[in-house]
Amino acid sequence: MDPTAPLLFFDSGVGGLSVLQPTRAILPNAPIVYAADSAGYPYGTKSEAELAARVPALLGRLVERFRPRLAVIACNTASTIALDHVRAALDIPVVGTVPAIKPAAELSKSRVIGVLGTDATVRQPYVDDLAERFASDCTVIRHGSAELVDLAEAKLAGEPVPIQAIHDAIEPMIRQPDGEKMDVMVLACTHFPLLADEIAAAFPSILQIDGGPGIARRIAYLTRGQEWPARQSTGIAVFTSEPPPLLGSLARYGLDEIRTL
Repeated sequence: MDPTAPLLFFDSGVGGLSVLQPTRAILPNAPIVYAADSAGYPYGTKSEAELAARVPALLGRLVERFRPRLAVIACNTASTIALDHVRAALDIPVVGTVPAIKPAAELSKSRVIGVLGTDATVRQPYVDDLAERFASDCTVIRHGSAELVDLAEAKLAGEPVPIQAIHDAIEPMIRQPDGEKMDVMVLACTHFPLLADEIAAAFPSILQIDGGPGIARRIAYLTRGQEWPARQSTGIAVFTSEPPPLLGSLARYGLDEIRTL
């Protein structure tokens, strides 16, 4: 394995940074390519057929250009719809992102947990399966929010995010039957951990959990024994449309170079 072969992270926008960050903590010298399908953003409102065709095609182009050792679909929506298609199309390991329902059920005392994602994610049969397998004794409340995705993108761009806007986006989840008993909330969109502080301010009694740290451990396991550069490499951010003015924010995640696909 070429030590300079990167890890490829893929999302519709900047949400996958919440997966990149814990991965950087475990594998600090790993070369990184972070790809955002800004031309296709947001994914949560697109049809399943469109994503099942778009995501494998884009990842194929990215793999051809950057020759990564592993690809991470750092997007719950794309993972629940297109993961199998991507794995069939690529000849490298592909790690998907799944809602952290199992650990949420293990932590819940009230046995009422929430799954907060995009509309496309929360309606997937995959979520039904996870709830049945790992939270069969829990009430699982689902809520899709496109507003939170936009708020996370705005926050990374340096715009203020009002706590009231966060509250208003999540409150319909609390108003569902037994919602007031919910004590653990699964952030089932990689954008949402970027708003963890604001969500905690809006709903301080609800524990948040996301899949980022678990995905990072999976990446480390799949690349165990492989060689890495002796020093931390410069990361590359790739956008499928004109890049937004995010260089300062991306640099905090080790992404110092911006390109357009």
